[in-house]
Amino acid sequence: MSGGSVPVIFKALSSKTRMEMLRLLLQDEYHISGLANELGISVPVAAKHVKRLEDADLVHRKAFGRTHVLSANRKRLYDAMDTFSGDYEVHTQRGINILDALKEVDGIGIKKVGDKEFIASIDGEEGFYIYEVNGKSPAVPINEYTMDDGGEIQIKRLVPVLTKRVRVRIPPAENTVKKRGRE
Repeated sequence: MSGGSVPVIFKALSSKTRMEMLRLLLQDEYHISGLANELGISVPVAAKHVKRLEDADLVHRKAFGRTHVLSANRKRLYDAMDTFSGDYEVHTQRGINILDALKEVDGIGIKKVGDKEFIASIDGEEGFYIYEVNGKSPAVPINEYTMDDGGEIQIKRLVPVLTKRVRVRIPPAENTVKKRGRE
């Protein structure tokens, strides 16, 4: 993503209406009229906001004849978050495992549980982290992957993003007791 396109994204997200549209589109596909109805605004106003989101490439439009269906461009949102990542360079020897190479980078906290070590924090921010090497997720633990050539290690924090809310309802315990008493 080019540096010039990031401000376009944040400008598009500067409107509460567009942010709410994007939130809805992250959950489901909508027609413009459906978005307008959901947000309590007119179709022309909704179309204007959708155009802004499309210009920032945050929304995809699929045409089915004269019907247009909108969906969120998740990848574009994720790419925008890359703007906030830090870049570092480490000089090390051939055959070093990734975990040992990362120990040379300030701010990376390593935690040992039993005989396993893993990334537990970055710049003091604790969480669950995964790693990729040259854009691919290896199938081995971080302390077993060795670097024979230079490459890029990407460390990604698993962020708890609410994508679905499920409410589970259980009848009060007294109903269960009454049922058992009748049996």
